[in-house]
Amino acid sequence: MPVKSLCVMVSGGGSNLQSVMDAIARGEIKARIALVLSSREDAYALTRAKNAGIPTRVVAPSSYGSREAFDQAVLEALEASGADYIILAGYLCLLGGNIIGKFKNRIINIHPALIPAFCGKGYYGEKVHKAVLEYGAKVSGATVHFVDEGTDTGPIILQTCVPVLDEDDEHTLAARVLEKEHELLPKAVKLLTEGKLRIEGRRVRITG
Repeated sequence: MPVKSLCVMVSGGGSNLQSVMDAIARGEIKARIALVLSSREDAYALTRAKNAGIPTRVVAPSSYGSREAFDQAVLEALEASGADYIILAGYLCLLGGNIIGKFKNRIINIHPALIPAFCGKGYYGEKVHKAVLEYGAKVSGATVHFVDEGTDTGPIILQTCVPVLDEDDEHTLAARVLEKEHELLPKAVKLLTEGKLRIEGRRVRITG
């Protein structure tokens, strides 16, 4: 069976990218990263990729005169990479419908909360954890889901919980959730690349 190829899309530090790279290096994921695509020139994730000899590309929204032009540039970069699957690992731009249509059921995202809570437009980074604390939730966690035309609305693949402690602030909660993200995303990528995920309506069945 041919080795599947991935494009990992990033906007920041790239610790989730690193978790996938490490799982590939350990032989847990039988896939290769064909491209790391960033929305920001200064994303440290690009340094991680370059240090590992992985091709990188920056497609920044500010470089394009319209949303349509930006979406087209992203799509062209993804197609040129030859990636079978797209992994959003802290990517802070919404994907255009042309991209989602082209890679239907082949794009997954990691979100730092238990979807459908604390997700959707405006919920990213430490804003998520601040909202969890302000609401008084007793648990939070991480979710990996398929990407559809909505924001954080695609079918859920995996979730895991962490307790919200009385002494938590958004930084300590974020750190605890991030540890779980680093476990969850490689597991989901492994299932995806092995063809062990079957979507039935809103439910994702793990097969094999």
